[in-house]
Amino acid sequence: MRLLGLHELSPEAHAFVAEHVEREVDPLLTPVTVDPAHPFPRVGNKSLCIGLLLRRRRRAASTCMGVVTVPRVLPRFVKVPAPEGEDHYVALADIVSAHAVEMFRGYDLLSSAAFRVTRNSNLYLEEEETRDLAESVRTELRNRRKGDAVRLEVEADADPEIVARLRETFELENWQVFRTEGPVNLSRLFAVYGATHRPRLKFRPFVPRELRPTVKSWNLFDQVRGRDVLLHHPFDSFEPVVSFVESAAHDPNVLSLKQTLYRTGEDSPIVAALVEAAAAGKEVTAVLELKARFDEATNLRWARSLQDAGVQVYHGLVGLKTHAKLALIARRDADGRIRHYAHLGTGNYNPETARIYTDLSLFTADPELTAAVHAVFHFLTANAEGGAYPPLLVAPLDLGQKMLELIARETEHARNGRPAHIIAKLNALTDSTTIRALYEASRAGARVDLIVRGMCMLRPGVRGVSQRIHVRSIVGRFLEHSRIFYFANGGKDEVYLGSADWMPRNLYGRVEVVFPVKDPNLRQRLRQEILDTYLADTAKARILHSDGSYLRAPQPHGKARDAQAELIAIAASGSRPAPTPRRLRARAGTRR
Repeated sequence: MRLLGLHELSPEAHAFVAEHVEREVDPLLTPVTVDPAHPFPRVGNKSLCIGLLLRRRRRAASTCMGVVTVPRVLPRFVKVPAPEGEDHYVALADIVSAHAVEMFRGYDLLSSAAFRVTRNSNLYLEEEETRDLAESVRTELRNRRKGDAVRLEVEADADPEIVARLRETFELENWQVFRTEGPVNLSRLFAVYGATHRPRLKFRPFVPRELRPTVKSWNLFDQVRGRDVLLHHPFDSFEPVVSFVESAAHDPNVLSLKQTLYRTGEDSPIVAALVEAAAAGKEVTAVLELKARFDEATNLRWARSLQDAGVQVYHGLVGLKTHAKLALIARRDADGRIRHYAHLGTGNYNPETARIYTDLSLFTADPELTAAVHAVFHFLTANAEGGAYPPLLVAPLDLGQKMLELIARETEHARNGRPAHIIAKLNALTDSTTIRALYEASRAGARVDLIVRGMCMLRPGVRGVSQRIHVRSIVGRFLEHSRIFYFANGGKDEVYLGSADWMPRNLYGRVEVVFPVKDPNLRQRLRQEILDTYLADTAKARILHSDGSYLRAPQPHGKARDAQAELIAIAASGSRPAPTPRRLRARAGTRR
């Protein structure tokens, strides 16, 4: 597989490129020569552009700037004819630059360079002053497209005069210019994966484990009423989560449904189920976060669709993003009682990302947990602040303080010679107060194992401070996204799951929910099958050292262990249930 320059192409490939330009590229391009009659074109956020330095042939030797904005609909890498067994690609930026001679006739092309501009994408909302948050977000989205430039990326060998003119145009300082070796947007290389047929070099297809029934009925409510159900995505199918929400529409015994929505995707079966449930006459409430970064436009569309269908749509609390992952169903069961059934998760209600993000789902009918979830929804829709919602830990009310108390309890166990062990799996650890508490636990003798995928501002292994703290980051086939908090608690272990990282914004600046796992069998699964497997990874793990460096995990037995591969194997080896419908619908009275 080769990414070639145009000068490296065979005659056959050159002919292919020429035909491709004529047929697919040229009809979509608009060349602009910058002069008093033609101002610099409006360059969109992160749009691929070609800047050109031109000299008009029939005039004095002065130079001018030319710009071509490449439409987003065009693939950034073009596959060209190649010898058998090889895959050859050409960057679209190179093709457009070469085609510039045809677009700027009457000019000498002195040099060219691909560039893109990043614009300020913050939304500036005065939430307490606005009367309609949705309309304010809609207005700010229009402003985002015109945000000030904050970064210029340009090819490393770009002519200094092109860079200087671009800097002046976008009013940038030298430190805001980033010269890149290679394509200015490396993420576009993802397209090569789909365009290249090399099964041997790709992950083998993976079919997630289906939820196996533990009762005679295929009714999901019967199963959850009997005991809590824990799913580990993507190793366990996300379909039961979708079915849980769809049941609000299809089960005549379901009376109401409440749901939080943060990032749902463009084509969401969850939102469709909420619309269907409302159309069926159920009481449906959605707390939809409009300020989910870069998903604002999608969420605005969903908000309008839900409201048109009769769903009660709210946008959480002023000044706080609603990041909690909660769904609550009220159902009249066969005994005539109205019971609550809840889903609490660590990830978004998005079936697409659920295929590639590791997350956890808990289904429960536990009266204490469901009553607390019900109260949290009151908090979100009426700002009816209760101060605490035990056994849930809720930010910004008490999550940060409760986490510190759990760490302090472990510290006290260590001082008194009792089992003391903290394991936390997170996306990020940046909260200084929490870090100091972990240092204190380490000094007291507690072992602390942290699995932190991204930012970690704690330094492990520092003598007298953090000798008993170990930090690893795992980046593999799936994006590690679940948050798990394990406390040995003197031999009476506790495990919590949730949507919050140990970051100030999660602990104190958002609505987050962390929830306990009560079932001892599920706690054992979380510890042994999941956490212990991640802690044993030597294939994808990088260990954080006291100097801030990350090094590959050592392999003491000469054979690497891949946690995600092992979890796939565990899911594949589990006893499969009998064939089930595509979605395990929670229909009342349906039996196998």
